[in-house]
Amino acid sequence: MTRDEKTCNGRRRAAACLFAAAILAAAPMPATAQQFSADLVARKDDTATVMGTLRVSGGRARIETTALPDGFFLLDAARPAAYFVRPAARVYMNAMQSSPLTQLFVPVDPDDPCRQWLAMAQLSAPVDLATWRCQHDGQEAIAGRNTEIYRIAGPSGLSFTGWIDRARSFPVQIKTGDGTVISADHIRDEPQPAQSFEIPAGLRKFDPQALIRRIQQSDVWVEPPASQ
Repeated sequence: MTRDEKTCNGRRRAAACLFAAAILAAAPMPATAQQFSADLVARKDDTATVMGTLRVSGGRARIETTALPDGFFLLDAARPAAYFVRPAARVYMNAMQSSPLTQLFVPVDPDDPCRQWLAMAQLSAPVDLATWRCQHDGQEAIAGRNTEIYRIAGPSGLSFTGWIDRARSFPVQIKTGDGTVISADHIRDEPQPAQSFEIPAGLRKFDPQALIRRIQQSDVWVEPPASQ
């Protein structure tokens, strides 16, 4: 029973209260005022690797990775949306499977992060709900901050464990299925420029599928031979 349902005392108000609880459960995660930046560091077998940097403002996040230095990712957990922006090329595109970080380090509701994690995973590829499991697994202090632990089991390498900083409504540590631990290190609580979470003006959206269709319709396309 949720806290909303626990306040529903009396038969006369039961139906109205349950209706309100259903609306709250389906509503997007409210944006918080929390703003911070951090470094993303991966550790495995006593080896630490800097993966990039992270900026967060309310329900939005920006991730810059060393693997893709010519752009950055913009995430909006409320919509949900995930884009890869390449300012020099003047384009942006759906992130899809460009980086697993876009499915892991996203603003979440500490009491129900499963909803946001599932929504972000579905932006990359359809998720069979029959194979998706997400459950609370206790609490733990990480770098002096209280965190909620959630374990996610899913198909195609989607299994991971997340430690959510309740005060920041954000996962500060992720352990992937292969044992790699990715942490938000050196967290700096500081105001973030609003423009850091916006697609720069004048950029066009690039659609890889549209490009493939154009190539297929051109004279240079050669139809692959039918399988024997």
